[in-house]
Amino acid sequence: MIIFLDESGDLGFDFNKPRTSRTFVITLLVCDGREVSHGFKTAVRRTLKNKINRKKGTTPAKEVKGSDTIYSVKAYFYRQLPPEGWRLYTVVLDKQLLLSTLNKPLEKKKIYNFLARYILEKLPLSTIAADTVTLVVDRSKGKDDIREFNEYVTNHLEGLMPLNVPLYINHEHSHESSGIQAVDSFCWGIFKQYETGDNEWYEMFREHLAGEFVYPEKGQ
Repeated sequence: MIIFLDESGDLGFDFNKPRTSRTFVITLLVCDGREVSHGFKTAVRRTLKNKINRKKGTTPAKEVKGSDTIYSVKAYFYRQLPPEGWRLYTVVLDKQLLLSTLNKPLEKKKIYNFLARYILEKLPLSTIAADTVTLVVDRSKGKDDIREFNEYVTNHLEGLMPLNVPLYINHEHSHESSGIQAVDSFCWGIFKQYETGDNEWYEMFREHLAGEFVYPEKGQ
């Protein structure tokens, strides 16, 4: 099993700033195996070749970006994907509600790590039939933050997984990972749905959402 993780929005809490988002989203793309993951690689390659980099004389794009890609290109990308063997899990942070429940300063790094753990724990980890589980995260952290993230996630997830299934965590640059590019696009669609009500792209892939959560949960 290969899991790709990415996020959309920001973790700023100064809502007087015009670009501070109301929500922050972390999304997982779960692929049952390398064959399915390879299908995403093929879809990204075709989209770049046939849709994004068609014009000659321009610097070719290296990746598919959710925020920069128009809907028609996203729709083409979606049609290239494997029909099965993958699913999405997402958590949407209601930042204003979280702020109202806390009485101490917010640490962005801890919130990010907590939300990543929160959504990863929604996976049916105890019934995993795979030989290994690989978590691939967009490489946007420094060495210390990577080490802290890896230790935090590993400590919380290994107890939920079968003893004979090892967990590996890789941090890769988005232009080197088709899976990260794909989950970036899906995560952007979920973010737009909750942040602005723009659900055109979200509705197209919604059938693959196996878990969709809002945090804090009602009653917390």
